[in-house]
Amino acid sequence: MENRSKISDLLQSALDNLLQEDFKRFKDKLSHFDFEEKGTIPRGQLENADRTDTKNLLMKFYGGDAAVNVTIDVFTQINLRDSAAKLREEREKDLHLNQKQSEASAEDFRVKYREYVQKKYQVIKDRNAHLGENVKLNSRYTKLIIVDSHGYEKNREHEIIATGWKHTEAMTERASSVITMGTLFKPYKDGQTPQIVVLVGAAGIGKTITSKKIMLDWAAGELYKEMFDYVFYINCREMNLLTKEVSVADMILKHCPNNKTSINHILGQSDKLLFIIDGFDELRFSFDQSEDNLCSEPWEKKPVEIILSSLFRKTVLPESYLLITTRPAALEKLGRCERYAEILGFSEADRKEYFHKFFGNEKQARQAYRFVRENEILFTMCFVPIMCWIICTVLKQQLEKGEDLAQASKTTTGMYVLYLSSLVNPPGSNSKPCKKASLRGLCSLSADGIWKQKILFEEEEIKMLGLDQAGALPLFLNENIFQKDIDTECLYSFIHLSFQEFFAALFYVLEEDETMEDSGTPKKDVKTLLENYGNSRNYLMLTVRFLYGLLNEKSIKDMEEKFGCKISPKIKLDLIKWIQTYKQTVLSVPSVYDKIICQLEEFRCLYEIQDENFMKNALEPFTKIVICRNNLTPMDQIVLSFCVSNCHRLVSLEMYACTFRFEDRKKEVPQRHEELDHLRSCKLTADCCGDLSSVLSTNQFLTDLDLTANEVRNTGVQLLREGLKHQNCKLQRLSLKSCNISDDDCTDLAAALRTSQSLTELDLNFNHYLRDSVVQLLCEGLIQPTCKLQSLKLNYCNITHVSCKDLAAVLKTSQRLIELDMGTNELQEAGVQLLCEALKHPNCRLQRLGLGLCRLTAACCGDLSSALSTSQTLVELNLQDNRLEDSGVQLPCEALKHPNCKLQKIKLRDCHLTDVCCGDLSSFLSTSQTLSELNLKHNKLEDSGVQLLCEGLKHPRCKLQKLKLANCDLTAACCGDLSSVLSTRQTLTELDLRNNKLEDSGMRLLCEGLKHPNCKLQNLRLSRVISQLLVVGSSFLLLVQTGP
Repeated sequence: MENRSKISDLLQSALDNLLQEDFKRFKDKLSHFDFEEKGTIPRGQLENADRTDTKNLLMKFYGGDAAVNVTIDVFTQINLRDSAAKLREEREKDLHLNQKQSEASAEDFRVKYREYVQKKYQVIKDRNAHLGENVKLNSRYTKLIIVDSHGYEKNREHEIIATGWKHTEAMTERASSVITMGTLFKPYKDGQTPQIVVLVGAAGIGKTITSKKIMLDWAAGELYKEMFDYVFYINCREMNLLTKEVSVADMILKHCPNNKTSINHILGQSDKLLFIIDGFDELRFSFDQSEDNLCSEPWEKKPVEIILSSLFRKTVLPESYLLITTRPAALEKLGRCERYAEILGFSEADRKEYFHKFFGNEKQARQAYRFVRENEILFTMCFVPIMCWIICTVLKQQLEKGEDLAQASKTTTGMYVLYLSSLVNPPGSNSKPCKKASLRGLCSLSADGIWKQKILFEEEEIKMLGLDQAGALPLFLNENIFQKDIDTECLYSFIHLSFQEFFAALFYVLEEDETMEDSGTPKKDVKTLLENYGNSRNYLMLTVRFLYGLLNEKSIKDMEEKFGCKISPKIKLDLIKWIQTYKQTVLSVPSVYDKIICQLEEFRCLYEIQDENFMKNALEPFTKIVICRNNLTPMDQIVLSFCVSNCHRLVSLEMYACTFRFEDRKKEVPQRHEELDHLRSCKLTADCCGDLSSVLSTNQFLTDLDLTANEVRNTGVQLLREGLKHQNCKLQRLSLKSCNISDDDCTDLAAALRTSQSLTELDLNFNHYLRDSVVQLLCEGLIQPTCKLQSLKLNYCNITHVSCKDLAAVLKTSQRLIELDMGTNELQEAGVQLLCEALKHPNCRLQRLGLGLCRLTAACCGDLSSALSTSQTLVELNLQDNRLEDSGVQLPCEALKHPNCKLQKIKLRDCHLTDVCCGDLSSFLSTSQTLSELNLKHNKLEDSGVQLLCEGLKHPRCKLQKLKLANCDLTAACCGDLSSVLSTRQTLTELDLRNNKLEDSGMRLLCEGLKHPNCKLQNLRLSRVISQLLVVGSSFLLLVQTGP
């Protein structure tokens, strides 16, 4: 009961109703009564006290409700049970009335307080907002990943290093222990509820907006409705500004709608209170307070650091709950923590949701998200909400101006400068900017870590660079506590490796007076950095990209204005010298799957600097760019376009197996090509063929067009035909390999063959919908005198012997067709017979014929033999992967010895041959004056077969230069004969012995031949044969490879 006058009246009435004898007995018993070990009222004070005096002594000694309880107990002990019951009844009646009044008043205040909080926190202000501009918190807030477990050291390293999908994977792995705002105070398995929850997160990760969202959801009755009657938000940055002494009650009143209200009912139920302490790491106080200094009463006034310490250490309002947000570096200072939770940031899906919430415009959101999604570094860093906000803000401004995102967006370096500026000088902050000494220390720490490939730093390193000072550590570094044996260790890291790489780049570009002079810092040598980047690019890649970006004029200006750092522009000269030392004329960009990242990354670096004069000087030596198997994002295409437009000596751009993702395909084909334009596997469709056709009809330099593995189809071919027949078209080579061309498309192709004055090569390989009817249409064009085609490739086109009749007619008529590849089609003996008849025709000029994997057998070899001994032009024949067997090879071997035979290369790979045929092969080797290359791979020739071959190889008339015997079941037993050949034949320059069990003894024999002065071998292939080989002479080139 809080109303003392009511209690006083109750006691007075109860004592007045006693008989005098009973009153004396009451005082006597009271003088010996020890209530709850509080002692007794001195007998001397009670002896002459009347009824009013006794009542006052009870109130004074025990206070309020306790005085009533004592009176009831004493009445009971002296057998005044009726008086005790009456007093208890009167007390209950008044108490119930008072409670109802009190509860009604308290509930009314709670409702008002919730309304006040809801109104206060329903809107937030953007950092760059104008006066009066606000955003609704619920319309902007996006769920964050919160976990309740510490990461292991290796997992943390993975998170720091990873980018793109690997970073998403790392975050998903950590999110296996995900919790929500609603479960932060969830009881443990033993039923205990944590009273102090610490919510940890890096700078800009979303701690403050999460705190405000909790306030708003509580006020709306959506969070902790039953658990907490009151939730108070305490901003630590504001606490730093308090100079006068305050009490816990003062702090509560400050956050109430009417700060003159009575808060006894709030303090009376402290187990229903939650204090959100936001930004603990920003407090500038020492919390090393002795227990004696702390306060225990909520009305007790003390300095703010003692008040907060008392809350943290539970000496005041011990039953209340605390939610403390902090950066990781301040965890040790905090000390007590009953539950640890960490904000990891946005998941990939959350990032997308944030973009849509921020823009509010579906089209703009999709456009901006798609653009950022294609930039792996920026998209990765969008897991940090403040970085997400910066990027969205910049992109929204550009879209509202009608600018193209890819053309006008800031560089990656520019975005990082904005992010770091937002941490160093947050709006509304009275904190001093990051000191230059701290910045220099961070740069040195970063550079040293990059060189040592180190991302977790020990406390000694932090202290040595002065980064343990207030304000330096929490800003950019995270503290990580890891288990080590039976103890723990504290290591520091940047929120992500890319920020360490940014500071490392800054270390190299700061002017001399801005760098650390301590001997413990890495040497500031840009040339050394670039040389090491050239040798092993992976771990220095982003550092060098930031190096270029920081030399951008805008970056130089921003760094000086925002950080007070002066950047030396002289380093640009070092960069130009380094690029030009390559003295290359070709930029080759290999597959993204290769272990090193080549010149496409250098293009990204050049784009970061955004300096056209620098670009022109840097790219002066280059005349050709080759890019293969790259997934070119819209940003990559802008980068490439920027670099190509500034590469003024460029005459050739070759691109194949590249995936293009863009919206305006008219920008796809540059107009300055003179030699090659390869667009293999670029996911092009017929839609772009109109533009390509336009290029063909206007560009008189374009000679090669490779459209391999694009969905061109009939509409595309029709459009291309229009360009091919134009008099300005100079295209010589066209590849439509794997383009899903069918019979509907080939009418236009046939027309193109008739009309084109320049086309000499057509590749239709792997169009398995062509069939015989299509070949018939093509042959109608090929047979025309106006057709200039010299090479036709129809490999794997699902054609049969039916097509061979039309092709044979072409061979007998055309004076230009010199190459025909019909491999991987079921031609069988009937088809080969027709082709062989044409080969013997005097008008036939065919030089190269491909019949690999055509279901041929020994039955067709008589026709082949006849053609070989008759044709005066055929120099290459591919019969690989057909079941010819030993009997089938015998007849061609006889033809090869004929003086009319001009064959230079024959492929008999995997033709099911054995040592039985090797006598015939040896015989033509010793006779043929033209054969220079023989491929016998994947046949079971064994040692005995090779020994027979060696007899022919050693013959003085043998002119063979290349012999391929991979996978032929050979052992060391044949190596003596091969060694003899090597020391005898001066024409043999290439020998392929891969995948044979030669062993050390065989290699020793081979080496004897290799060391002989007559040996002219240049290329010896030995993969999966042996690992030991002696150096045997300057004319010998060893190629150990695993290719087919």
